[in-house]
Amino acid sequence: MESSPAERAKSEPFHTVTPLLESWALSQVAGVPVFLKCENVQPTGSFKIRGIGHFCQEVAKKGCRHLVCSSGGNAGISAAYCARKLGIPATIVLPESTSPQVVRRLQGEGAEVQLAGKVWDEANLRAQELAKRDGWVNVPPFDHPLIWEGHTSLVRELKVALGTPPGALVLAVGGGGLLAGVSAGLVEVGWQHVPIVAVETRGAHSFNAAVEAGRLVTLPSITSVAKCLGAKTVAARALACTRESKILSEVVEDREAVDAMQRFLDDERMLVEPACGAALAAVYSGLLGRLQAEGRLGPALASVVVVVCGGNSIDSRELQALRAQLGRS
Repeated sequence: MESSPAERAKSEPFHTVTPLLESWALSQVAGVPVFLKCENVQPTGSFKIRGIGHFCQEVAKKGCRHLVCSSGGNAGISAAYCARKLGIPATIVLPESTSPQVVRRLQGEGAEVQLAGKVWDEANLRAQELAKRDGWVNVPPFDHPLIWEGHTSLVRELKVALGTPPGALVLAVGGGGLLAGVSAGLVEVGWQHVPIVAVETRGAHSFNAAVEAGRLVTLPSITSVAKCLGAKTVAARALACTRESKILSEVVEDREAVDAMQRFLDDERMLVEPACGAALAAVYSGLLGRLQAEGRLGPALASVVVVVCGGNSIDSRELQALRAQLGRS
């Protein structure tokens, strides 16, 4: 008997194996081969589909009848996509500041959209209320073991593509879900010695603040333009990872992230959002070179992998607006 689409959806992963491309332009800047893990070509436009896909499949197996998610965009789009694939309804709760194109995109995936609160934390409270209904499950954007487990697939793909470990892995930190998954993935494939350069923009630096304080810190507000890095408190698991992996927590300025977006667009013809620009800024701003010069990345850096995490909250007009806002036009 052939399995139904809904049955198949519970077993085959929703994410795709993404390309790992050597970037001539970024390699020139860094002085070492730079490989781009292109999560921007996932079916939902970002890496989030890995963790959220895994989470949604697992709760569907346990009888979930309605998904609810609070998200500044990428997580919500992934949750809506998974719900559609699984054949169950989704309600996405977003802050009132969400762009109309994100709302349209979510509705296009078949989700119901509710706007609540000024920031993510407030939308999240509303989502938690809804999730108390029978058969409803709240999809956490980053803070759940199943999410981290889903993100480990990215590292398994790197192992297959590269064979030997890179000298360093660069990624952006928002809530810390990607960091937690990549850290666990490195341990899983025997690459736990590979340093992770974890980059945030100032004004959304909840991980850096926690690392400096040695405990979780809640930022008073998110002032960075990288709204998708905007979790006022990072996942506790992300801080715990600093004891298991070599993690260098670094902060770049908004203008460095936006400059990196523009340069990446010109160099690679790919447009990514500011959250992703933060990771690329590690190369473009010379941060990686400084870490190397300070001897914090080991003696000789053979190669670097940058996770191009992607993102849906960007178009050419928005990039121009960001540049104007930061005096870069």
